Amino acid sequence: MADNSALASTTGSTGLADSSIFDSKVAETSKENLCIRSASCVEEEMPQIETRVILVQESGKQEELIKALKEIKLPFVKMESVEEVKSLDSPEFENVFIVMDFQDSVFNELYKADCRVIGPPVVLNCAEKGEPLPFACRPLYCTSMMNLVLCFTGFRKKEELVRLVTLVHHMGGVIRKDFNSKVTHLVANCTQGEKFRVAVSLGTPIMKPEWIYKAWERRDEQDFCASVDDFRNEFKVPPFQDCILSFVGFSDEEKTNMEEMTKMQGGNYLPVGDERCTHLIVEENIVKELPFEPSKKLYVVKQEWFWGSIQMDARAGETMYLYEKANTPELKKSVSLLSLNTPNSNRKRRRLKETLAQLSREADLSPFPPQTPKSCTKSTKNSTPVPSKQSARWQVAKELYQTESNYVNILATIIQLFQVPLEEEGQRGGPILAPEEIKTIFGSIPDIFDVHTKIKDDLEDLIVNWDESKSIGDIFLKYSKDLVKIYPPFVNFFEMSKETIIKCEKQKPRFHAFLKINQAKPECGRQSLVELLIRPVQRLPSVALLLNDLKKHTSEENPDKSTLEKAIGSLKEVMTHINEDKRKTEAQKQIFDVVYEVDGCPANLLSSHRSLVQRVETISLGELPCDRGEQVTLFLFNDCLEIARKRHKVIGTFRSPPGHTRPPASLKHIHLMPLSQIKKVLDIRETEDCHNAFALLVRPPTEQANVLLSFQMTSEELPKENWLKMLCRHVANTICKADAENLIYTADPESFEVNTKDMDSTLSRASRAIKKTSKKVTRAFSFSKTPKRALRRALMTSQSSAEGRSPSSNEKHVMSRLASTSSLAGIPSPSLVSLPAFFERRSHTLSRSTTHLI
Repeated sequence: MADNSALASTTGSTGLADSSIFDSKVAETSKENLCIRSASCVEEEMPQIETRVILVQESGKQEELIKALKEIKLPFVKMESVEEVKSLDSPEFENVFIVMDFQDSVFNELYKADCRVIGPPVVLNCAEKGEPLPFACRPLYCTSMMNLVLCFTGFRKKEELVRLVTLVHHMGGVIRKDFNSKVTHLVANCTQGEKFRVAVSLGTPIMKPEWIYKAWERRDEQDFCASVDDFRNEFKVPPFQDCILSFVGFSDEEKTNMEEMTKMQGGNYLPVGDERCTHLIVEENIVKELPFEPSKKLYVVKQEWFWGSIQMDARAGETMYLYEKANTPELKKSVSLLSLNTPNSNRKRRRLKETLAQLSREADLSPFPPQTPKSCTKSTKNSTPVPSKQSARWQVAKELYQTESNYVNILATIIQLFQVPLEEEGQRGGPILAPEEIKTIFGSIPDIFDVHTKIKDDLEDLIVNWDESKSIGDIFLKYSKDLVKIYPPFVNFFEMSKETIIKCEKQKPRFHAFLKINQAKPECGRQSLVELLIRPVQRLPSVALLLNDLKKHTSEENPDKSTLEKAIGSLKEVMTHINEDKRKTEAQKQIFDVVYEVDGCPANLLSSHRSLVQRVETISLGELPCDRGEQVTLFLFNDCLEIARKRHKVIGTFRSPPGHTRPPASLKHIHLMPLSQIKKVLDIRETEDCHNAFALLVRPPTEQANVLLSFQMTSEELPKENWLKMLCRHVANTICKADAENLIYTADPESFEVNTKDMDSTLSRASRAIKKTSKKVTRAFSFSKTPKRALRRALMTSQSSAEGRSPSSNEKHVMSRLASTSSLAGIPSPSLVSLPAFFERRSHTLSRSTTHLI
């Protein structure tokens, strides 16, 4: 005990190394003594030594303590001074001294005399549990750190370390010099060093020194334990202790949120460039060049380090998250391709052709088949024969398979990246969410994944061995009962799932960090968990639309015609099981408003699962979807895009029926386009001659070439960037792809010959007015209103003229009228035809600029 006396004394100088060495020596000595005693017991029985308690000074006056000794049936005597120690020494008893204060001179004297000393809480605790007094080679005041193994790091003052080690021993804890797997807690005075990194990797709690001091203050509490979560969590080393952070590349809202999180996690923040900063957090997807040359002491890390530290509840190692300058040669290549500039018109057309061809190749989905995560599904067949001539039915079937495969991939992402990690045991820092919260959020997602994996596999086999007589409807009828079982519970409780995510994200910083980390991964396409979980809500209506489209392209003789009708009916049955209260009344009202506002709007726009997302006012910049300069309104729904133009005042307009108070339709329907037909969204760069312009690369199912639609936004309320991102997000949702950002391209206006300079000029407005007037006259004097007799006379007149006979005066009048109408009728009027027919009529004008995809 001589070696240990210096450690326990307030004036001692023994270090932590001596303590750990002493622990090992005590253990070895105890083993040797145990072996000796066991051997001697064989020869003769050792004499029994009775334990006797000595109540020192004030402890002898504690009635509660005396009562506890009687309960555990231990003899005791009282001692008033240290001088009585020698008189109490007896070979018949092993004396245990109870001292009220481990800081006074009496305790020091007993300790130096190598006496066994305990505190009152030890006796009271043993009496409550009915256990004998524990044997301890060191003074033991209480057992609040019993069975805890501690290791220290980052302490430079030896006196402070000795004080902390002594208090741990007084509370029953064990100290180790080297960190190993048996250490239960690391007490750290800094957030660096090898011990700290190992503790983080092993998930060992890392505590502040205050934890030991506060535990010692509560040493007299009988049932107190220093390792309970509620107490221990108050003194855990926060992730950003000793860190001063700065942020670059984030929006104001994100930056404010991250600065608040920094304060909550024990750190501080300063503006970018401040020399006192220890870390620069970079949004790697936005920042391409740092605003300054960082010093060697500054850690420049990705945002994943920030959120990862919060999720682990400990400072993550910076070397794994160092920021590196982005290098994307593919992006540079595509930008250079879209930035060619030459005054020659032929070269312009060639450039336009090459650009559209490049976008066409990148826009088209791979016919067979996208790879699904290996751990979630079987490998797909990549060597697939493509029919030499793709029928419309095959095209829709291919799209159905592709969207199903993408949907399965998204479900796999939800399970792999979110659900499985949250359910894992032994998470660093404890469980992120409670089991009931995980169940509320994910519900029947695994069951939905299993069923749709089977549907995808069946569709894949059908597409690989394609034949027009193959039945697609049978596949969905096969799993109709499963769909009825798994979908309504998830859809009906989706709002509860969404609310649970929002609530937990606000209340639990580790869950918020967990979501941020996963959202930044490419598998998620920068979508939030809520955005991914809404896919099952949208999937069945999307499948029903595709099956309807497939039925339209299925001949009456094909047996799959009736099977598809049954499959569509089964999907409607699933959707009727979904709670009617979940349908948004306001969203339905908005759709009705669109139907009333757009003349000729298709009735199938009305759907209980469809909602209006955004309305955008534009001007057509090309020949499609209507003439250049026409005012076009785009209605973006969650699964389709309604294109309508401003309605012209028609000559001889009919009056509304009596009692009809609704104003006449102000727009004329052009086309209702499924979002799956949009292959690329082009963001046209801002120049002096081009403002607020964008274009859509569209491929109708009946066409073999992509078609370009270009527009100029006229409303200033919605920024173009926000509109394009919104459009891409819903296109990605429709085709069940997570990477919405890959749908948008930035292009120069010269590459697509887009110009908005003359849109507001007086000459341009006059030209458009003349064209509109011509169309009105054309409709007023169309061939359909010409009498048949007049046509016969015109034919007879033309024949007589050919024979050399001069026409009569009446015949001359008819001929002049027909000539004028014929000349006017020759003016094309795209507003009178549907968009698919218009595409077919004008496809030869763009066929030179697009690539036929088979």
